[in-house]
Amino acid sequence: MKVLAGFKLSLALTDGSVIERDVSGLLVGPVFEAIRQNPAVFASVRVEGGTVVWPNGADLCPDVLIWGGVPPEEGRQPAHPPQA
Repeated sequence: MKVLAGFKLSLALTDGSVIERDVSGLLVGPVFEAIRQNPAVFASVRVEGGTVVWPNGADLCPDVLIWGGVPPEEGRQPAHPPQA
């Protein structure tokens, strides 16, 4: 994973693909306040348990990061996950 300009992350998936996601719209609520307000806090993100987490315990659901919502049904995967 790499932190990019703005609120974007470059994520390496287990299938070897790399996706970029703008997570600004996902940083909602009080737990994300410091993350939204301070680029250094945003940049403190790390990968843990298959998703991204911050030192304050905030995290993002991996399904939302990868698919932009619930993943497609088994066997019905789109050619390309939605781009953020």
